[in-house]
Amino acid sequence: MLVDIIFQAHHATISDRMRARAERAVQKLAARFVRVVDAVVRFEEDGPTRRVEIVLRTPRRRNLVAEGHSRRFYGPALAEAVHRLQAQIPKKRLTRPRARGVARTSGAL
Repeated sequence: MLVDIIFQAHHATISDRMRARAERAVQKLAARFVRVVDAVVRFEEDGPTRRVEIVLRTPRRRNLVAEGHSRRFYGPALAEAVHRLQAQIPKKRLTRPRARGVARTSGAL
C-alpha cells in the first residue's frame, strides 16, 4: 500500500538518503492500518537542534502525531519520532476470537 508522503523542510537541508529512510519508516507504520490517507514528515533545524515531526492521517481516527529531537543530526530525531509513533498504534489482538455457532456438548449421552 502506497501512502502519499509530504516532506517539509524548515531551515533544513535533507539528503536523499534521509528522505528514503523516513519514507521506509512511514510505509512500515502505515502497513499496520487498514487505510492511511497521507503522511507529513517535517524536518526543522534551529541552531544545533534538529527536530523531526511525523503526522499520519487516517479516516475515522484522530491524527497520529509524534516528534523527535536531537543535537546536530536528523537520524536520531527520526528514530525517536518513529518510536513514539509506534507507541500510539494499537497492538493486534493477541487472543483468538471465539467461535460462534458451535455448541459444546458433554461426552455423556
